[in-house]
This record gives sequence, C-alpha cells and structure tokens, in this order.
Amino acid sequence: MTLDFFKYQGTGNDFVILDNRLGQFPKENQKLIAHLCHRNFGIGADGLILLENDDHSDFRMVYFNADGNESTMCGNGGRCIVAFAQHLGIFDQQTTFNAIDGLHHATMTDGIVSLQMIDVAQVEIHTDNWFVNTGSPHDVRLVKDLHSYDVYTEGKQIRNSVYGKEGSNVNFVEQLNDDTFKVRTYERGVENETLACGTGVTAVALAMYTGNYTQSQTVKLPVQGGQLEVSFKATPNGFTDIFLTGPAQQVFQGTIKAADS
Repeated sequence: MTLDFFKYQGTGNDFVILDNRLGQFPKENQKLIAHLCHRNFGIGADGLILLENDDHSDFRMVYFNADGNESTMCGNGGRCIVAFAQHLGIFDQQTTFNAIDGLHHATMTDGIVSLQMIDVAQVEIHTDNWFVNTGSPHDVRLVKDLHSYDVYTEGKQIRNSVYGKEGSNVNFVEQLNDDTFKVRTYERGVENETLACGTGVTAVALAMYTGNYTQSQTVKLPVQGGQLEVSFKATPNGFTDIFLTGPAQQVFQGTIKAADS
C-alpha cells in the first residue's frame, strides 16, 4: 500500500492527515495507523486524521490517537484539518465540519484558525483538581514551578490510577497573570507529554474561570509549542461560544509505503 499524506502542526501538536474522501483508507487497521504515527519507523505524529465527505457539512474529521485507536475530539487536530481543508479548496475563510462530538464552525485567516468547541454545561470541582469534558476528558491541576515539573511521571500516574483503563488527559497549570496560564499536558493515547493540547487548554481556561483565578472570558495559554487563546461566554447554565484560536501550518507532504504495516 502506498499512501499520499500531509503533515500539519498546531503549536507543536503534530498530525498525519490524509484525504479519505474516496473512502479507501483501512480505518480498522490499528497497526497501520500506529505505524504511520511512529516517530522512528513511520512518519511520526501525535495522531492521524482522515478528512472525509459528510452529508451535513463541508467535511468530516475522523481522529485516531498515536496508538491507532479512534479517539474523542482533538482541538489542535481540528484546527489543523481546517487548514488542510482550506489547502484542498473546500472553503475560503469559513467552514463547518462534523467530528465525533458534533458540528464545529471555524474560520482561517493568515494561518490562524479559530475553532468553535462544543458547549460545556459543567466543570466538576474537586479538592485538588477540576474535571471537564471539552470533547475529550481533562483533569486540570494547578502546580508551582511548571517548567521543572515531572509532567510525564505525574500525568501517567493520574491518568491510570485515578481514571482507570479509559483514562483522562491531565493538564498541569501555572498562573502567570490575571488572564494568562502556562499549560503542560499529558495525553492519553499518546501516553506522553505533547507540546500542546487544544481540548486541554480549553478545559484549563474554563476551570480557571470556574475557580475564580481569572475574571476574563478571553484567556491566553502559553504551551510548550507556542501560544493559544480560548474565548468563551459564561452563562448560568455553563459555557457557550467557546473558541480555540492559534496557528496551524502544513509542515510537509509525501508518500509512504505501508504494505508491511
């Protein structure tokens, strides 16, 4: 099997993206997907995304974690597939696409993608953390000295011992000022720290507002791979009009032989 692929990154969160509008990619082949995402034996990525036809929107996003399993929503992946769809000429500046958690609206101008996330009805408040589902499950924890924090060890332990087999992403947060929070994330499925996580910074913004650490409804979120921003509207019934904004860029494109995967 020979596959034409594109590699995109959004603040360092990187993805293999394939145009699957003809429906030829074997989505059930978990081994192949994991191989394509492998950083030593494949292309290398945090996940793989298929762009497919959709009856109710401009296109459909199908997302797989680096372990080959189809997963829940990926915010930075959503921004990257918007950039890919614009590259394919599917839309000019505004688009609507379908994903596992429903319809998403997005705009792209000068390399910056603003992606509408799903509404969030509740942020769970616990003793040492917050939990919120922003299309994917996220644990949010404030820590000190985030730069030297052992994200891998602590994230892995929380992901497995607290949340069991299904797991949760785990975000470690340090407040920089009234509306800015630095974030590092351990992602399930990747089973490691990633340079950015879109649904993760979205969860952080909502958790920090819920915890009264910020009064701003536009939150800046520096991550290992760059700068993201989350804006939202707080209501008595939760959060609406949630937008994740940041850069998305095509890194390269190529062809890979995957017959032995």
